[in-house]
Amino acid sequence: MSALLELRRVGRSFGALKAVDGVDLDVSSGVRHALIGPNGAGKSTLFRLISGEMPVTTGTVTLTGNDVTKMSQVRRARRGLAQTMQHSSLFLTQTAGQNVALAAQRHRGTATWLLPRRQPNVDARVGELLDSVGLSERADVVVSALSHGERRQLEIAVALACEPSLLLMDEPAAGMSPAESGRLTELVLALPREITVVIVEHDLDVVFALAERVTVLHLGQVLLTGTPDEVRGSAAVQEAYLGSSNRGELFESTSAPPQGPLVPNLLAQGPLESTGGG
Repeated sequence: MSALLELRRVGRSFGALKAVDGVDLDVSSGVRHALIGPNGAGKSTLFRLISGEMPVTTGTVTLTGNDVTKMSQVRRARRGLAQTMQHSSLFLTQTAGQNVALAAQRHRGTATWLLPRRQPNVDARVGELLDSVGLSERADVVVSALSHGERRQLEIAVALACEPSLLLMDEPAAGMSPAESGRLTELVLALPREITVVIVEHDLDVVFALAERVTVLHLGQVLLTGTPDEVRGSAAVQEAYLGSSNRGELFESTSAPPQGPLVPNLLAQGPLESTGGG
């Protein structure tokens, strides 16, 4: 598979501090790729460098064969990059359907107001997207009335409305119970293979159930990129996380990938319920 996203010697410094230091990274088209590492490893900074939220100090970022190193977030979005954020960026006073419709209209260049205009072709697309994330019955509910889990689902629908080739997800399981995280994992696994997914996540259960490739960052540098099994078995990764090579201590709670049909299971269970307030 060809690389959809390429980073070469990417770095970001804050004075004398190198938050990201010479990172090389290839993310193949269609792959689910996770970025993990202990606190302070540089994951969030690298995420912002990929998205364009923060400029690089050194190195290059290439997306679908185009050098986007100096491009803004908006221009990168036009190149096929979409993202979900750790902290919600939804419009709380609008309905779930209106949030998705506005994203779709902005992507098509037809949005002129904060409230989206009714457009039959857009309305049909909104219905498809809400159905794909299990929110078809919540289209007319204002976002402020949705649960935490439902908002996470909606954020994915909003991102998909931009028809991305690359979807960046910043800690999508934050604040979720294990059951909610498992169902979110099913939703991400059910995304079309035309969409490449890069996820930054602390929940290792989610990481090892979802990712086919894992890059471990430590002190701003790539410690290891490999399969989940290679990462699980790495003494260097254990040392970076725990200061020991005790495999069980770090990975004993990780679960196997979910089996069987994914989307039907998600839809059968309905929207994710909130465990931490709405």
